[in-house]
Amino acid sequence: MARARGRFITLEGGEGAGKSTQARLLAEALRARGCEAIVTREPGGSPRAEKIREAILSGLVAPLGPVAEAMMFAAARLDHLDNTIRPALARGAWVVCDRFSDSTRAYQGALGTVDARLLRALERIAVGPTKPDLTLIVDVPADIGLARARARAPGAPDRFEAEGLAFHETLRRAFLDIAAGEPERCAVVNGADGEQEVAAAIWRIVEDRLAPQAQRATPRRMTKAPRRDAGPRPARRAAQKGDA
Repeated sequence: MARARGRFITLEGGEGAGKSTQARLLAEALRARGCEAIVTREPGGSPRAEKIREAILSGLVAPLGPVAEAMMFAAARLDHLDNTIRPALARGAWVVCDRFSDSTRAYQGALGTVDARLLRALERIAVGPTKPDLTLIVDVPADIGLARARARAPGAPDRFEAEGLAFHETLRRAFLDIAAGEPERCAVVNGADGEQEVAAAIWRIVEDRLAPQAQRATPRRMTKAPRRDAGPRPARRAAQKGDA
């Protein structure tokens, strides 16, 4: 019995949009309906990719410029896909990922001014055919998102949280532009609503576009072997009166 390929959902948006919480809630909703679901994240999601995450978010790579950052993200993504995402999809699981390649387009492309041709080339190498079935852009005004992010982690902000409001407003527009350019893949969700309201809105979109159902093994089509011809059967001789 062969399993159908799983589904790949990504959540994108600015800092403090609530993506991590919504990724967890979505996976819980899928499991409640009998689907295997895993939650992962970028950068990270596999042991080697997590090490690259530490280097990026610590600011260690920032002095090398946005092109170097984009290449580091691509390296992490390649390992993440090979070791976490593709194996899960192959066994029929739903993969819910907090950030993916759209974040590279927004952060290093729109904000870092990395040439779009270079980003497309890196995406072809790292992502290949494993593209999201659905991308949910969780949209919040930049000032609300920043306030949430700083309240969530009152210590030193990471590499991107430390940027100013203008940076995050440009980031928000970049994600909305991505959604507008690929409406068949992307859907925008109002992340300023309450946690449960956002979760309900996301579930409606997932149900409408992907129709999650409990996983079943898909039977392989089998062809019946032709009956071996053993030749004509001998006719039974009728019993005669007087036979021994």
